[in-house]
Amino acid sequence: MKKVAVIMGSASDLPVVRKAVDTLREFGVPTEVHVFSAHRTPEQAGAFARSARDNGFGVIIAAAGMAAHLAGAMAAGTTLPVIGIPIKSKNLDGVDALLSTVQMPSGIPVATVAIDGSVNAALLSIQILAVEDEGLAQKLAEKRQRDAQKVLDADREIEDALAH
Repeated sequence: MKKVAVIMGSASDLPVVRKAVDTLREFGVPTEVHVFSAHRTPEQAGAFARSARDNGFGVIIAAAGMAAHLAGAMAAGTTLPVIGIPIKSKNLDGVDALLSTVQMPSGIPVATVAIDGSVNAALLSIQILAVEDEGLAQKLAEKRQRDAQKVLDADREIEDALAH
């Protein structure tokens, strides 16, 4: 199975990123986590992206706040799918990171999830890997069924609580 790289621009992003790592590990997806900055460690970030395919990765998740150039920097160095997680900041509530992550130039795509949307980034990574992995596809289908059942159970509870 291919690995998923989870790269954060700062160690302060860990509380958000941890949810992605936990989700990937729940599904049994091999995961590596690193801190690389598009601005402070551009050589290391670029080297990682350029070697990711040869090192067994299938997807890169890049989480960054504020200027949020990390996902774009990763995508510039690889043809692997890159998923950006815009991280919420104090000043602009993550809108700055969202716009920086989603506004990529033609030819360098980055899939972008919601601000702090690390679980969806992990699930999208798993869906990408599941294109060629039936076991992962089955696990995703089972998760969807469990999630649907939770909603139906909540519906029944509310219906019962509010019935006259």
